Amino acid sequence: MSSLGIASTLFSLFPTSSTGNNTQSDLTASGLTGASDSADFSSSLALRMATLQAQSISLLIGSANDASNTASGLDFLLGTNNASSGSTDPLSQQGLSTTTTQGLSASGRNLSLFDPESAYNMMSIINTDDVTYKAQFSELSKMKTAVADMQQAGSSLGSISESLDNETITYRLQDFVGKYNDWIKRFDDTVKSGGVLDGTQAAEVSLYELEQSVENPFNGASDGFHGLSDLGISIDESTNLASLDTNKLDAALTANKSGAIDTIGEFSTNFAKSAELLNSDGNFIPNRLANLDRVIDYITDNKSALQAEFGLGAPAKMTEQISKALASYEQVASI
Repeated sequence: MSSLGIASTLFSLFPTSSTGNNTQSDLTASGLTGASDSADFSSSLALRMATLQAQSISLLIGSANDASNTASGLDFLLGTNNASSGSTDPLSQQGLSTTTTQGLSASGRNLSLFDPESAYNMMSIINTDDVTYKAQFSELSKMKTAVADMQQAGSSLGSISESLDNETITYRLQDFVGKYNDWIKRFDDTVKSGGVLDGTQAAEVSLYELEQSVENPFNGASDGFHGLSDLGISIDESTNLASLDTNKLDAALTANKSGAIDTIGEFSTNFAKSAELLNSDGNFIPNRLANLDRVIDYITDNKSALQAEFGLGAPAKMTEQISKALASYEQVASI
């Protein structure tokens, strides 16, 4: 039993000093002999027990004012121990000091949490997401611009007419193929495993839709053509790059120039429309950019508070692609 419990038990057996007179009166009335001596002894013992109780409580809360300033077992909770050294950190008494910056340990953990390591790992993920989302925003913004350029490239083919000679028509189609290949070379690797836009649907759909538009077999169907493939344009399945067979194009223009021009015109309209839809408000690219912008703002506004709560987390590990895209983002953001 604790000293406080012992004192309380003993104290309950005797009347307090404030009721000593009543006790004496009762004893006298009962006719017991030696009542006065008994009352004096009772009052004296009650006084001693009251003093013992006060001292016990004083020791438990660390407020004893004796010369030795004895430390209490509860001092580490109340922050009263080592007062002379200025230490008020409860965990420092247990060897778990948290008095570093923002209440975190030297290793960046919040040791006041039930599971500091899990919280630290969660913050590590947030740190990685922070740089990843910024890199994705930068890269997808550039893709948005590139899609607009591809829309313009597709639309320009609509001005091809029968009045143009075959050489000029071939040059115009070669120019489009070159721009399409530049588009593929720039962004195809970004959606592959480990790329900046890996798993980003807006980017994957953009590449897929424009490729499907080039390979659409229904352009020129009313004129007996099966899309651009009958005009010599095809896409390599392994590289996703387009090529133009000029001999096949010349043969098509010679056999049915009017139908070939109509096929190019239909492709021009459909390709430009596909690109326009990808960039239209509320569609794939703008919608994803808006979502990224919101989450980037949230992390920026709350990162300090999150780190104070969960720990600093490990710095983000970046691939070369992400590092370059992040640098581009920071450059634009600083303007």
